[in-house]
Amino acid sequence: MTMMSPDDFVSALREIGATRYHHLHPFQQKLNAGELTKAQVQAWALNRYYYQSQIPVKDSYILARLGTTELRRDWRSRIIDHDGDEENRGGIEKWIALTDGVGLDRDYVLSGEGILPGTRFAVDAYVTFVRERTLLEAVASSLTELFSPQAIGARVRGMLEHYDFISPETLAYFDKRPVQAKRDSDFALDYCLKHARRPEEQRAVLNALRFKCTVLWAQLDALHHAYVDPIMPPPDVWQPGTGEARPGMGGSAAAAPARGAGT
Repeated sequence: MTMMSPDDFVSALREIGATRYHHLHPFQQKLNAGELTKAQVQAWALNRYYYQSQIPVKDSYILARLGTTELRRDWRSRIIDHDGDEENRGGIEKWIALTDGVGLDRDYVLSGEGILPGTRFAVDAYVTFVRERTLLEAVASSLTELFSPQAIGARVRGMLEHYDFISPETLAYFDKRPVQAKRDSDFALDYCLKHARRPEEQRAVLNALRFKCTVLWAQLDALHHAYVDPIMPPPDVWQPGTGEARPGMGGSAAAAPARGAGT
């Protein structure tokens, strides 16, 4: 691999998003198109919570390795975005509001019970990657945020259109994410352009982004295989109709189709 120009490097990064980002996954496309049952949406919300809960953890590992006050100040905003502060709800609290909104019991969600093994393995692998790889690779793994604003727009429009149990309040987590993702991806991209000074460093950045896309894809793989095709949740994980805020609210995946959902 020879050294790429900045423009070619950015193009290579964007090509990874165009071909590997999880907006292409069948589960995500079904979610956007209203083809999931309520129980399947609940499974997505519950499992995605584990990923959301670990974002400040991985960002703390990066923060501890940044060498200047300016860099730490910039990166610290990511942790505040998700953990919140005295005046503002963070992304984790907003995601819990989402799981509330789809009818899951808050204590059950917070307990971490019922998370799919595939979800846990993928998310833990991401945190381990950030902790153990170079700082450049750790920062580069966040570049999936280059692709998230458009994906978030499609997700919110689709869910509001197709699921009668979803409201704008339920999806409040996504209100600020496009702006935050643009700010964060601008920072990460600039960092990678400045610090990937050799061909092998550019290759490491590209591979870190591929890895992160795989982490997101693997989480949807786990959901699809457990709750869609075939419906075979492994032992000791969330089952449709359990972990709900009001007994009897959800029923089975077959008994609680979303508005317009396919069968």
